[in-house]
Amino acid sequence: MSEDRILLVDDDVELGELLVDYLGAEGLDLEVVNDGKRGLEVALREEHSLIVLDVMLPGMNGFEVLRRIRERSWVPILMLTARGDDVDRIVGLEMGADDYLPKPFNPREMVARIRAIQRRADQGAARSPEATNRRVLAVGDVVLDPSIRTVEREGQTVQLTSAEFSLLEALLTRAGRAVAREDLSQQVLGRPLSAMDRSIDVHISSLRRKLGSTVTGVERIQTVRGVGYLYPAWPPRSGSGKGND
Repeated sequence: MSEDRILLVDDDVELGELLVDYLGAEGLDLEVVNDGKRGLEVALREEHSLIVLDVMLPGMNGFEVLRRIRERSWVPILMLTARGDDVDRIVGLEMGADDYLPKPFNPREMVARIRAIQRRADQGAARSPEATNRRVLAVGDVVLDPSIRTVEREGQTVQLTSAEFSLLEALLTRAGRAVAREDLSQQVLGRPLSAMDRSIDVHISSLRRKLGSTVTGVERIQTVRGVGYLYPAWPPRSGSGKGND
């Protein structure tokens, strides 16, 4: 499978044709499907490095397609939402999308979002020398292994999106220190933090839900008002610090 094989599920035929040409010139192989049900079938049957999924689709809306994909796959997903519709963006992120892009958009911005997701996606990161050389992070009951892109809590695997994994890694790397939302947006999403962008906050909420909101009665990921977030520097639980110096 090509790492640059992308599936676009969108009923705008003209947009699809434009993006096939534009992304093709960027070295990205784009397959286009124009309705939700067909998009779901192709997403589950074939292998893609990333899926671009519109919210408004005939046959089956994008949220339902996203939900069904996430039942079986953690392939990175970029949602296309109506500009100004904050609810759609938040719902998509809460359901497991890695990022969103509001319509209408400049194709150059789509390429930038795709590249940012690809940089942190499981396939490429698991093979990169940089990831292989990073040490396992064990903080409290959580163990994160960058070399194989896995997270365990009390010995049980936790399924995270690529954005959630990168966000957790950023927090664990600086456990005990507050990390600014602006820094997290740049490091995790690959873009500056805009005034109305709640992506980092939604991903934090998802991490709290998946990992448990507290540890021994203390909030797992703490909000530092006016700054960002802090993951307390608990010592590793007995037997959880495998490979950690």
